[in-house]
Amino acid sequence: MSHHREGSGEPLVLIHGLGSRWQLWQPVLPLLRGSFDVVALDLPGFGASAAVGAADVGTFADAVTAFAAGAFPHAATFHVAGSSLGGGVALELGRRGVARSVTAFAPIGFWGPVSRRWCQVSVTAARGLGRLARPVLPALAATRLGRVALFGMFFGHPGRLDPAAAVADVDALVAAPGFAAARAAFAGHRFPGAGAGAVAGGGLVADGSAVAGVGALGGGVPVTVAWGSRDAILPAFQARRAAGALPSARHVRLAGCGHLPFSDEPAVCADLIRTTAGAA
Repeated sequence: MSHHREGSGEPLVLIHGLGSRWQLWQPVLPLLRGSFDVVALDLPGFGASAAVGAADVGTFADAVTAFAAGAFPHAATFHVAGSSLGGGVALELGRRGVARSVTAFAPIGFWGPVSRRWCQVSVTAARGLGRLARPVLPALAATRLGRVALFGMFFGHPGRLDPAAAVADVDALVAAPGFAAARAAFAGHRFPGAGAGAVAGGGLVADGSAVAGVGALGGGVPVTVAWGSRDAILPAFQARRAAGALPSARHVRLAGCGHLPFSDEPAVCADLIRTTAGAA
């Protein structure tokens, strides 16, 4: 899989969401590379990685596990953070005991039929808009008002985006060969729930600050689930479902953040990853 690697320390894998690419994590990479050997991946069918067939959470988890075995040959497990689809993959890796710790930002799988369909339709519409608006996209993205109009569904503070990077992200979304298969696979994915085995104590937090008491999946894997209060793709009411399905995990509300909180609050997001990893 195509990837970017930097830093030193314990292994950490970063996994993007539907239609995205490893560059999603660029706002937090400078804050993580001093603590971790960080690998940010392009999932199969996204970014610069070729599609390889099935595009469900389990298949992606298999691919990440195989990749990590080669990238970190001396480590039996690795820390993982994921966004949206990548959050669902990260939780699956934690459920399997492959991950050393899990930080999931607005993970898929805590939806009902209506909210799942809303996610699929919203991201598909954004892809279509990106294709149609491509001739004028650089000019629109160059203005703060244009970035708010174009990217407000995904970010709490779209005005903070780098215009060139935002246009490149749209190009990656439009070009992703694995998009349709991964979107369709959403219909068959739902987090298995508390039966997967949550065992340690945690708590619901009202803001994005780091707290003690990181919860765990079965096997003692520390897990934090974070949700932006302005998430319009997977609306934050799904955070309550996540708290019910994973009652022992740490659940964090990211005030003012959107579905992709990394440019909204990079320091907070990096701190959540470090704190969760530190509980392993």
